[in-house]
Amino acid sequence: MNFDFTELASADAFKLLSSVVVPRPIAWVVSLSAEGCLNAAPFSFFNVVSSDPPIVALGIGPRNGQLKDTSRNILATREFVVNVASAALAQQMNHTSLDYIADVDELARAGLTTEPSLRVRPPRIAQSPAALECTVWQVLEAAPQRVIVLARVVAMYLRDQAILDHRRFHVDTPSLELLGRMHGAGWYTRTSELFQMPAPDAAGDPTVRPAQGHR
Repeated sequence: MNFDFTELASADAFKLLSSVVVPRPIAWVVSLSAEGCLNAAPFSFFNVVSSDPPIVALGIGPRNGQLKDTSRNILATREFVVNVASAALAQQMNHTSLDYIADVDELARAGLTTEPSLRVRPPRIAQSPAALECTVWQVLEAAPQRVIVLARVVAMYLRDQAILDHRRFHVDTPSLELLGRMHGAGWYTRTSELFQMPAPDAAGDPTVRPAQGHR
């Protein structure tokens, strides 16, 4: 069956997209309001889209026809922190998805603490094994009260135990035990079942261009 997205309601398009674009990494975003109020919320419309410059994309929809607190904070302060969600923190991450009023500290409600960031004002979640400090590069208004934030990563925290070789920037990714967002309501996946597949051997094939850097 084919689906013409120009004829679909946005809610139906979301159901289809979120069912097949999986797993999606979870951006556990910490931001500050212009008045300094802390906010934390998870988002799964998120990914890294460039390494030079280092750019991540974050899609934030509306809530009840209004900007979410995260959107409002990012637009006001132009910075935020993306924390990664490990399996051990699944319940706390899920708790911060509740729609608290703006001046409630979601992290405190979830029993989490913070540590200062290196380059931006919003802190990172102390219990998270990795965090990306971000400054806004560009904001796209995808629809009323729905924004796509392109942000430059200006610093990164990584738990010492997850670093295999700091001189070569090698990371023990499996040890982070990260979660991914799946389809429908409440479905997630662990990134613990991995397999390795080497690139095809194209040596001597004149129709294949030589490798150019990283993908």
